[in-house]
Amino acid sequence: IKKYYGRDSVVIHPPVDVERFKPMENVSRRGYVITGRQTPYKCIDLAVAACTKLVLPLEVIGRGPEHSKLVKMAGPSVNFVTNASDKKLAQCLAVAQAFIFPGVDDFGISAVEALAAGTPVIAYKAGGALDYIKPGETGSFFDNQTTESLEQALKNFQPKHYQSKKFQTAAKQYDAKKFHSSLAAFIQERLTKSGDNT
Repeated sequence: IKKYYGRDSVVIHPPVDVERFKPMENVSRRGYVITGRQTPYKCIDLAVAACTKLVLPLEVIGRGPEHSKLVKMAGPSVNFVTNASDKKLAQCLAVAQAFIFPGVDDFGISAVEALAAGTPVIAYKAGGALDYIKPGETGSFFDNQTTESLEQALKNFQPKHYQSKKFQTAAKQYDAKKFHSSLAAFIQERLTKSGDNT
């Protein structure tokens, strides 16, 4: 907006139903999880390929046009869940060591849902993830959108270094209530300024 219109912009992040997701107490976390519609731009194939090569447990939740391709390339450590209920989704997020987020998204609601569930995020360093992933606090990044780069991030990942309370604090910044209050405040401010100009 600044480049093409010469104007400043206000960013109001989309609402996330963080109350749906709660960390599970005294749970033995295991493996990794990825969710979302299985389309090329989500780059779910990177997660499947990396976890297959490293023989790491991975839950792939969702379906889409790339589903058959992903199943064919997956090794025995990769499990697909195509009909997860809301409860099952929340549970899978809460028991994973980390959520893998390999695509470029304007925001990435699913990654924030993982944070709300008390799970750190391993994300490609681009897009909306730059707003809520703080290395060493809420997750980690990998620099290149390649299987090799993600593999290295998985090898370097140290789940014991993270505290779930920090994830929840980060996720609450995107709560639906905050979205509504921010949007209402923005509209009121614009209406007030518009009134001043008349």
